[in-house]
Amino acid sequence: MQRRTLLFAAAAAFVPSGSGHVLAQRVDKYAEQLQNGEFNWFPQRSPAGPILIIVSVPDQLVHVYRNGIRIAASTCSTGKPGHSTPTGVFKILQKDKHHRSSTYSNAPMPNMNRLTWSGIALHAGNLPGYPASHGCVRLPMRFSELLFGITRTGMTVVIADDRSQPSSVTHPGLVLGDYARHEFAAVDVALKKSQYSEARAERLPHTSVVVSGAESKMTVLANGEAVAEGKVTISGHGPLPESVHTLIGTDQDTGDLRWTSTGYGKSDREDLARELRRIKAEPQVREVMRRRMHQGMTVVTTNAPSRPEHRSGKDFVVIDGIY
Repeated sequence: MQRRTLLFAAAAAFVPSGSGHVLAQRVDKYAEQLQNGEFNWFPQRSPAGPILIIVSVPDQLVHVYRNGIRIAASTCSTGKPGHSTPTGVFKILQKDKHHRSSTYSNAPMPNMNRLTWSGIALHAGNLPGYPASHGCVRLPMRFSELLFGITRTGMTVVIADDRSQPSSVTHPGLVLGDYARHEFAAVDVALKKSQYSEARAERLPHTSVVVSGAESKMTVLANGEAVAEGKVTISGHGPLPESVHTLIGTDQDTGDLRWTSTGYGKSDREDLARELRRIKAEPQVREVMRRRMHQGMTVVTTNAPSRPEHRSGKDFVVIDGIY
């Protein structure tokens, strides 16, 4: 089985001893300098746009990106040996500010963002300074409150077992690769009509695209339901990188789409834009994808099969990273 920054004035929120929570302190530090229980928070760096959350298991850190810019980071505690936190690309399935565990003695899980129906979530909890949970990602209390305030169902969360940091990628990608240049205008207009806002995002379909190198297949999902699938041709040599790409807009100067890209596995990912250019999809599937494009949609590449049994229900998650 394979498992797959920043300055601000300090502010602290203390939870009484015996509660299991350490001092949750908002600090004037870069992400790499954070000590256990510390976090930073800079929403003003990118006030609007699609949000991507990345959990780095080796670093025991959570990074929050908005429109491709990191706006926050926090220490965390992931799953202990025998209860490892699953890695991969997830969607937030459910939010509950006052959740209690149905599995572990009604334990409180404040500010819960559910990632799987089997019990994996982001929530406030005890932070001993090392992996100690039963699979969830525990967060400092105050950070979990702030994060809960900006998340929504359908949002992408990447849990990575190596050190992942998003890169900005500009490329024609799966949609425009075989189109005449004038087709860019149609995509650009469609994206502007669905210009990202928090209110509008709640009404948008949660569009995800999975490209499986194992099956040479692309699947388009809307709200977890497969709406189109077809064969893809993958040029070049070697496997596809295990990566996730979030659409953030268009580049008027080049006529390309702009994505924030990151990896979630151990494969080399030196040039994610080049890797995406290796993929050519059937025109009819690509057209379905184009019609459903909006800021915040995700494209996931994987070398695992993309069969339905690798998703836990129609609301879940593109790939769970465990096979």
